[in-house]
Amino acid sequence: MSKTLSIVVPAYNEQSTIYRLLEKVANVEFAFDVSTEILVIDDASTDATEEKIKTFQKSYGDCQLVYLKQSVNKGKGAAIREGIAKASGDFIIVQDADLEYDPREYNDLLRPFMEEVADVVYGSRFQGNNPHRILFFWHSIGNKFLTSLSNAFTNLNLTDMETCYKMFRADLIKSIDLKENRFGFEPEVTAKIARIPGIRIYEVGISYYGRTYDEGKKINWKDGLKAIYCIIRYNLFR
Repeated sequence: MSKTLSIVVPAYNEQSTIYRLLEKVANVEFAFDVSTEILVIDDASTDATEEKIKTFQKSYGDCQLVYLKQSVNKGKGAAIREGIAKASGDFIIVQDADLEYDPREYNDLLRPFMEEVADVVYGSRFQGNNPHRILFFWHSIGNKFLTSLSNAFTNLNLTDMETCYKMFRADLIKSIDLKENRFGFEPEVTAKIARIPGIRIYEVGISYYGRTYDEGKKINWKDGLKAIYCIIRYNLFR
């Protein structure tokens, strides 16, 4: 039976990449009987992000795209929550608008679902033989530290807790009460799914086309400190 994948795209000032990203999503060739809906949540962008999205809608009129714009900038986590609430698919994946992740790899994340062995699948940037852009040493150290700290509390053996590519069974993620507005979404959702009895979490290797700060990267050391806070908060203080 055909399934629907809901692709939640939080976007803030991504005028240089959003159109190409949506093209990539629209052109994915699925290995399974899967249809898609795209939910773009514009987090009150002040550049031409909205214009680029509307241009895409005109060019790809047959693509099922829902465009939602926040009245004020609330943060990535808030945008993701909005997308999850509005999604109508069987599975939900988070897709950044910055071209760091390759939508063609949806098939890799979908496979454990289609084989009916998974409830959640993480895409790990530290596994597999796919391309990985070489960038920041301290970012990689920080990522591994946060993943290890999270694992110590959740008793999971993830290799990339901070990955954008997280695919969920829709009914499961919709049942979780998420709170974080910014990048704290990653440790929060990991802590909360880890507590679900019988949860089946898988991880697959993905590629990573990272960008520099000059190219628009937004996460910084303050977000790393907030991630530590969220790991402690959502694991120790339930």
